[in-house]
Amino acid sequence: MRMLHTMLRVGNLERSLGFYTEVLGMNLLRQKDYPGGRFTLAFVGYGDEKNETVLELTHNWDTDRYTVGDGFGHIALGVADIYGTCAAIAAKGGKVVREPGPMKHGSTVIAFVEDPDGYKIELIQMVDRED
Repeated sequence: MRMLHTMLRVGNLERSLGFYTEVLGMNLLRQKDYPGGRFTLAFVGYGDEKNETVLELTHNWDTDRYTVGDGFGHIALGVADIYGTCAAIAAKGGKVVREPGPMKHGSTVIAFVEDPDGYKIELIQMVDRED
């Protein structure tokens, strides 16, 4: 077994695709409308779905907003240069909600950004990761 994808419901698909592709640098892997169900699925990621875990963005056509539940934590992305990555995200209009720095009870350098629907994405510095 392996992880295939994580699904997020998004209120505005074009806005979310812009964030995940232009701000976070993912690729749009596939997208399909389901008129009978009034929804669209878009899959984004950094690699081929056959080999990588991806993110499924689900847009229900009649819903433009969701409440991020308190049971959801975050999506985590490993990055080679967390400071440069945060600067690039901010320069592209992304919202950095926790600046890079060591985690509270460890030495791993992390940061958090927020997508247009309020979902948190943790960035983890991959070089010299100990925690």
